[in-house]
Amino acid sequence: QVQLEESGGGLVQAGGSLRLSCAASGRTFSSSHMAWFRQAPGKEREFAATISRSGGIIYYADAVKGRFTISRDNAKNTVYLQMNNLKPEDTAVYYCAANLNTATSGLTRGSMYRYWGQGTQVTVSS
Repeated sequence: QVQLEESGGGLVQAGGSLRLSCAASGRTFSSSHMAWFRQAPGKEREFAATISRSGGIIYYADAVKGRFTISRDNAKNTVYLQMNNLKPEDTAVYYCAANLNTATSGLTRGSMYRYWGQGTQVTVSS
């Protein structure tokens, strides 16, 4: 099984930055496609960013493209989400997710990810 733990959330003002980290247990991290999803109060969970196991495929939601950067360090079993120029609309609980499938299609879909972390709160004030 894959266990994920997010960290790095907090309260920032609009225009500020945060870096989220997701630490994965075991040795399966390097074989996992990883993603960040987020869920704002009263809204459905939505895709934010994903990175393939090799790092060669990266997708971003339109809402975060140009501001967020997803990366991974397989040696540290960690995936990161660098969030710059944060906006109040980015306020949400951010979840890390892992996908052990070999397919690289549909990586923006939450249903593709079997393992999820508990989430870390990001709050952006105006």
